[in-house]
This record gives sequence, C-alpha cells and structure tokens, in this order.
Amino acid sequence: MIPAEKIKTYSYSFIVITVLWYMAFLAMKLPIVPSPMAIYARIFQIFQESIAIHALYSIGRVFTGVLISLLLGVLLGYLMGYYERADKLLSPLVYFTYPVPKMALLPIVMLLFGLGELSKIIMLVLIIIFQIIIAARDAVKAIPKEAYHSLYSLGASRLHIFKEIVVPASFSEIITSIRLALGTAVSILFFTETYGTEYGMGFFIMDSWMRVNYIEMYAGIVVLSIIGVLIFMLIDIIESCLCSWR
Repeated sequence: MIPAEKIKTYSYSFIVITVLWYMAFLAMKLPIVPSPMAIYARIFQIFQESIAIHALYSIGRVFTGVLISLLLGVLLGYLMGYYERADKLLSPLVYFTYPVPKMALLPIVMLLFGLGELSKIIMLVLIIIFQIIIAARDAVKAIPKEAYHSLYSLGASRLHIFKEIVVPASFSEIITSIRLALGTAVSILFFTETYGTEYGMGFFIMDSWMRVNYIEMYAGIVVLSIIGVLIFMLIDIIESCLCSWR
C-alpha cells in the first residue's frame, strides 16, 4: 500500500500546483490560461463520455510497452550480467543504440511498422528497454561471486541460482529503471498518439487544441498527468510488496 505520508505529499503538490495555476489565471487574464477550477469541472463533465476511452487506450499502450520491455530487457540484462561472453557481444550494441534520441527514430518506426498500434508500442519499448537492460546487467554483476559458490556447493541448478539470488538482488534496480524511463515514455506516447489514431490522450489534447477548445486541451493535460502519477503510485506499491527489505 502507498504510505499515508506519500499520499499527503501528492495532495500537497496538487494543492500547490492548483494555487500557482489560479494565480497565473488571475494575473494573465487570457483565454489560453483558463481557471483550474473550470478545467477540473470540465473533466468531471466529459470524463465518462469522452476522456475515459482515450485514457484507457493510453494506459493500455503504456502497460503493453512496459511488459514487453520487462520480458526482453530483463532476459538480456541477466544474460549479459551472468555470462561474460554475452556481455562482450551485446554491450557494444546497447552502448551504440542507447544514446540515439528516440524521437529521431519515430519517422523510421512509422515508415517500417505503419501508423497503428504497433509503432506506438515499439517506440515505448525503445525508450524503456535500454534502461532495464543496463540496470539488470549491472545489478547481476554487482552480486558477490561468493553468493553463487554457496549454492553451487549444495548442488543448485542455474534455475535455482537465478530464482534465489539473481532475481531478488536485481529487482529493486529494475523497478527504479522503469520509474526513471516512464516519464520519457509518457512524453513520447503523447507525440505518437497524434499520428494515425483516433484514441489516446495525445490525440485528445491535439484535437482540442486544433478546435481552439483550451478548456478540454488543459483537461487532457491534467488527465495525462494523473495517469502518470497513478502509474508511479502503482510502481511504488509493487516495490513495497516485492522489495520490502529495501
């Protein structure tokens, strides 16, 4: 569960942002900066009939991208961390491709895989997977060799080694890498959802902007921020349950 102290922190941040936003609204008095109260009211008015479907599409894409990144990234990271030959073979490839700005790959991905769901998920995977690979590999490499020897002497198989030592020792670092990558992933998702789709918070925000509906545009931005907060809270819950020792 999320600690009460963290919930208070989230609530305090929400109040501070709302107050600053309202002050900007009073000071600027421009249509482009509407009142936060009007935004919140609009969210409640149109959430079920309009925003909810867009939010569900965005959440589904994020979770699909994270799941695929976990499956592939953890597997590759464990191989690179545990087997020296795999590390020598794969590390140069990771180091060469990781620094490439992922937004620069968006046109290539869309040309190769189209404008549909696949290209959006691939972009999310490209953002998240490298941090998972590096975090998993470094966490495995940091495990003292003596930890393996004690289980080897008891006749443990490699499966037991990974289950009893590698996974528990590396999981917290993998969770941290996901948390760090998700902020960028949500930002990239916004851009990918403005092409070839009718659903997603990115489409909703840009469509509202094109219709000069600033109230709904800001409503979409707020909902997208709330989605990000909820994902981070879910990661905190998973970490507190599976890494309670940390």
